Amino acid sequence: MLNQRIQGLYGITPDKNLNIDIIENAIKKHHINILQYRRKAVNIEHKVEEAKKLLNLCKEHNTLFIVNDDVNLCENIGAHGIHLGQNDMDAKSARERLGNHFIIGVTCHNSLELAIKAEQNGADYVALGAIFKSSTKPNATHCPLTKVEEIKKFISIPIVGIGGINLTNQHVVYQSGCSSVAMIEGLFMD
Repeated sequence: MLNQRIQGLYGITPDKNLNIDIIENAIKKHHINILQYRRKAVNIEHKVEEAKKLLNLCKEHNTLFIVNDDVNLCENIGAHGIHLGQNDMDAKSARERLGNHFIIGVTCHNSLELAIKAEQNGADYVALGAIFKSSTKPNATHCPLTKVEEIKKFISIPIVGIGGINLTNQHVVYQSGCSSVAMIEGLFMD
């Protein structure tokens, strides 16, 4: 199953003009296992162009390529999967549309109920956070490591920790039960 590959470093692209060289260097240097394309305010043609470049880069380095929020984009370019927030399409609808060949991840903040529901609805992994204070999303709901440990007892799919994680503090996040840790600044903005 593809969700067995949800482990290790999970890079999230900065929401700005793509710098393929910086992203490729980070993939090689830090052995990024998963790369999520997260781009908000840009037209669809530009998004498709960037996503295709990243998908090719990920294939070259055996890295999973996940698209944030946009099921159409995920399906159209043949990404490995989609990551959904609580205000996006729900995991069940995404699974019905995409079938079993795509990875589906769901943001669950710090909620056991949302994590259980995501797993029941066909999600392959859940993202919990913000684990630490995040400059990318300063007002994000806090998810202490003790909450990760608790949620881990009730679900069998991988957990991705997100929020304020860097190369220095990542080990405590893994110790709490996360299979993977997501980073933006720690990987692409140094």
